[in-house]
Amino acid sequence: MSNLLITGTSGFIGRQLAASMSRDHRVVCLSRKKTEVEDVVALQGDFTSPDDLRRLDPHPVDVLVHLAAVTGGCTEEDGLRVNVLGTHRLLRYLIGRGCKKFVLASSIAAVGFQSVRFRPLQLPMPDEHPCLDRDGYGLSKYLMEEVTRYLSRQDEGLDFIDIRLASILPDDRAPTPRKAGPITPWAIGSLSVMYASDAVRCLVMAAQAPLKPGVRIMNAVGAQACAADTVPEILRAWYGPDADRIDLSHYARPGHERDPVYDISRIREELGFVPERSVLERS
Repeated sequence: MSNLLITGTSGFIGRQLAASMSRDHRVVCLSRKKTEVEDVVALQGDFTSPDDLRRLDPHPVDVLVHLAAVTGGCTEEDGLRVNVLGTHRLLRYLIGRGCKKFVLASSIAAVGFQSVRFRPLQLPMPDEHPCLDRDGYGLSKYLMEEVTRYLSRQDEGLDFIDIRLASILPDDRAPTPRKAGPITPWAIGSLSVMYASDAVRCLVMAAQAPLKPGVRIMNAVGAQACAADTVPEILRAWYGPDADRIDLSHYARPGHERDPVYDISRIREELGFVPERSVLERS
């Protein structure tokens, strides 16, 4: 049984994760709003606040699962202040207390797809596709990942898992598969959806994985693109002539026309995680 700290447990993913992990572990929750989960130590506080972090002093922490953040649509300043500097403060505090294992919720938006001007360099996008962000949120998540690289260089015994999570859908909600049409902001994000139960299972597997020092950045999206038309049809409608610069041959193979636009092979190899629910399943 490990001692876990989970941030952001007032959110629907955080609540489900805390409830799941409390069955086998001692869980401390830190969230700005009240945590509605039984059998955990629930603290209200802001992970960016030194005073609130000191409230964790009496509680041992072996593993951090860091979900709290400002999300897409935040200002550039808030993204940098909370997601980068705030996360740095949280990690420094826990490293100082001897914690060695850290699971952080990054985002598939780290590549920069908020802007309609975004064009992927390759498809499916690899786990460490560079940041081409123009809007601030993606940059903040990418720089959060860079903070973990920086801290890992200082202490080679630390284990950081940065999971670039998909857009998360409640399990009782049906998605709207995309069809070819005009591009919209967050377009790639609308193709890259995963159900909440799969996201929670992914985070559990990461938290319970054996210690492996270093930094691992891994995409976690659904097993299929949330697409009514094929991925090449949608991208050609979005990008026009720019689509010809992207190698779409992966999707030309029979049976692969609606494969995800993010490569999810590494998270399968590293953690054994495979999404169980398809966003294209029919009721």
